[in-house]
Amino acid sequence: MTGITVSELIPVLQVAIGPVVLVSGIGLLILSMTNRLSRIIDRGRSLVRELPKAPEGGQDQIHAQLSSLSRRARLLQRAITLAVFSVLFAAVLVIVLFLTAVFRVENAYLIGALFVGAMASLILSLVAFIQELNQSLIAFKLDIGEWPEGK
Repeated sequence: MTGITVSELIPVLQVAIGPVVLVSGIGLLILSMTNRLSRIIDRGRSLVRELPKAPEGGQDQIHAQLSSLSRRARLLQRAITLAVFSVLFAAVLVIVLFLTAVFRVENAYLIGALFVGAMASLILSLVAFIQELNQSLIAFKLDIGEWPEGK
């Protein structure tokens, strides 16, 4: 069996740049999401410490805020998990691209499925991220009294 030549590998490297850039971009997105999650966790811990000291009416408000923070944390957890799956799909895609070149085995369905998996995971991650952003805006507007409770 003859090995792959550098001239045959160059087109594979060119094709692999796309998924590698995707990994880098999603990494920044994950960083942003984990920072938001960290702030939610810190705020939740702070509210839990305030709970015993709060008057009865204030405790209800704190419980409502904790419930909102919990929903937001779950949305961010989902978004981060899906973003990580997207990165994993992209990383496996790069490996498969190299293996198909080295072993001269074409499997367009596998390559296509990995790419679709990466994009679908990214889309679902972004949808969950948007939901969390909307929840945070709703919670903020309720906290400052801008919206009535039911809207």
